[in-house]
Amino acid sequence: MDRLFAGDTVNAAQLGDGPPLFLFHSLLSDRASFDAIVPRLSQSFRVFVPELPGFGRSSAVAGDLGAVADRMAEFVKEAAGGKETTVLGNGYGGFVALQMAIRHPAIADRLVLADCGAAFSEPGRDAFRNMAAASKAKGLPAITDVAMRRLFAPEFQAQHPELMRDRREAFLNTDPEVFRAACHALAGLDLRPELAKVKVPVLVLVGEYDEATPPPMSDELTAGLPRARLMIVPGCAHVPQLQSPELFLETIGDFLKASVVAV
Repeated sequence: MDRLFAGDTVNAAQLGDGPPLFLFHSLLSDRASFDAIVPRLSQSFRVFVPELPGFGRSSAVAGDLGAVADRMAEFVKEAAGGKETTVLGNGYGGFVALQMAIRHPAIADRLVLADCGAAFSEPGRDAFRNMAAASKAKGLPAITDVAMRRLFAPEFQAQHPELMRDRREAFLNTDPEVFRAACHALAGLDLRPELAKVKVPVLVLVGEYDEATPPPMSDELTAGLPRARLMIVPGCAHVPQLQSPELFLETIGDFLKASVVAV
């Protein structure tokens, strides 16, 4: 069931009972990218799946990624109600979660950062600038193939045509202005000097074949965080929870159990 939080600015689905678990979606997808894992997670957690600012029914924010992180911190604080909290972010959602933890150190007790990083290489920055420019000149349809390639390997796309139709439709429903603002924010982002501020346990995950946020980014992120460990998700790309839900759940299982035991 959906509910509005943070002064009616963040729309989120809520399911299950237990310690709060928040799932932040990627830029090239939407919150439906978690549909395959929410039923299992909701057996142990009170799962919140928000639409990030500017997506779906959640209001956009003016400003950079810090403003997005502040809005989501307001939402998490309200929804968690003071209980021990885990935040899992995938892709853009991982960057938002990391920025949120840096700016609001008490907001979460543990983090799962899947397929993100602290900063992009110059080619990575250029990719975001190019997507933003192409979408402005020709619209989102012009970069849909590029976006899907950043999410899924060609072999996976060929083997899952129905899923790919759904993912393409989800991407095309993105607000173009919100998309371009996010692209420019990610192109200029460098959180490396602030990683030491994140004192909570962090599980860093990355798909073995992720082209959008390649494994070296996760290596660097893990090295910069005081209490992080890295796990590679074999055979997957940028959205492992969509490609291999069971493997994804298995990979995060032991880390999430700690939050259940702590309650």
